[in-house]
Amino acid sequence: MLYWVSLINHSKFGIVSFLLLPVSVVYFVFSKIHFWLYRFNILDVNISKVPIVVVGNITVGGTGKTPIVISIANYFESMNKKVGVVSRGYGGEYSEESMEVLLSSDSIECGDEPLLIKHKTKAKVVVAKKRSKAVEYLNLKYSLDLIISDDGLQHYSMGRKIEIAVIDGKSRLGNGLFLPSGPLRESKNRLKSVDFIINNGSSLDGEISSQLEAQSFINIVTKEKRGLDFFKDKKCYAVAGIGNPNNFFSMLRDLGVEVISKSLPDHYQISEKDLSFSNEYPIIMTSKDCVKCSQFASDRMWYLDTNAKIDSDFYHQLELKL
Repeated sequence: MLYWVSLINHSKFGIVSFLLLPVSVVYFVFSKIHFWLYRFNILDVNISKVPIVVVGNITVGGTGKTPIVISIANYFESMNKKVGVVSRGYGGEYSEESMEVLLSSDSIECGDEPLLIKHKTKAKVVVAKKRSKAVEYLNLKYSLDLIISDDGLQHYSMGRKIEIAVIDGKSRLGNGLFLPSGPLRESKNRLKSVDFIINNGSSLDGEISSQLEAQSFINIVTKEKRGLDFFKDKKCYAVAGIGNPNNFFSMLRDLGVEVISKSLPDHYQISEKDLSFSNEYPIIMTSKDCVKCSQFASDRMWYLDTNAKIDSDFYHQLELKL
């Protein structure tokens, strides 16, 4: 009770959040029960024969997990490790219990983030409504050294060796309230039990710093690669269907692009009509969005290739824990 009184006294939240507080209390109680049922082995945990690294968060919304998953996968692949990735495939319309994502897969079926991971790594990628089923699929079909779970920190039926919580460096934990009054899925005390906290976009003592770095502009059709000054002082349409589209638009503006922005909901399935504009300016998207446009792409369409740059010591620490 003191927790909620403290929030009312110190947090900044609107009337809607206040009215939803009773629902948030219920969500808080159920999240605690869910956590302890698995912690005390009352509910079964599926143990994988290869170590699982979960890259998740305790809030809803985009914190930049997927670029970090890609960077971790690429690091271990550079060490000649065989990597698998599991995901829920949010937004995907697949009907199978588990679906392996191929380079030829359709994002409408498998979801945009798993397809992006497949394109940017050599990992075996599998989606399932229950990630533990995707882990079973990988363990049965492939001989792997490591499995990374894109999200799934709260999917406790999936055993794990390492837990990584990703926090947005700007918004952090928002107003500190549980769903639906705020963004929290679990108590902030949950961060004390994870192995690493990655601070995406900022730095704080005790947290691993990560920055999303722009690499180049790549044409979706021709695969032509251009430097970061290619669109400087040019008007361009910027389209983003991600958790925090303003972060993408700000990155483009920092590169000197005259941005005409169009925000879409996270995981939105972009259609050709969504990219029909009155002028013939270039269209720049995120790499996550561009994988949804292969069927109707034109040479006006580009994406900004980015990479999550994580403190170099992080990988050494991760290897030691594995």
